Amino acid sequence: MVTQTPDRARVPRLVPFLNPLAMRLLRRGRLMGPNTLLTVRGRKSGEMRTTPVAQVEIEGRRWIIGTFGETNWVRNLRAAGEGVVSVGGHREPVRARELTSDETVAFFTDVLKPYVMRVPMSGLILRMLGAGDIVKDPAGAAARRPVFELEAKL
Repeated sequence: MVTQTPDRARVPRLVPFLNPLAMRLLRRGRLMGPNTLLTVRGRKSGEMRTTPVAQVEIEGRRWIIGTFGETNWVRNLRAAGEGVVSVGGHREPVRARELTSDETVAFFTDVLKPYVMRVPMSGLILRMLGAGDIVKDPAGAAARRPVFELEAKL
């Protein structure tokens, strides 16, 4: 039996089953709230890999959160430093900068928490994904959940 250590985020069992559906819906258009598809080059294979991620966009700035910690897309984006976000037919090359631990705590506290409080059901969704600590314990969450700021690649 695999146990979860307190310093690691865990992917809920339902996520691997929902990802293919999310990918199909996002390829058709913005049918899943703030979610988008992220395509990034694999750090080992060199192949392009696509996965659905939640994108937070506020006042012209965009971030994606490694809700489940050190997943493959997080490691790939960290290595590549760039990727493509897409929804429907819109594709946009982006550069990604990983926030420092202090920046992540500030992001969770000053940006994400007020956003979650404004958007109906987002707090419930975070808790369902096992990520309620982002709001309740931003410093602890920052140690387990990387955040990348995205900007258009010109």
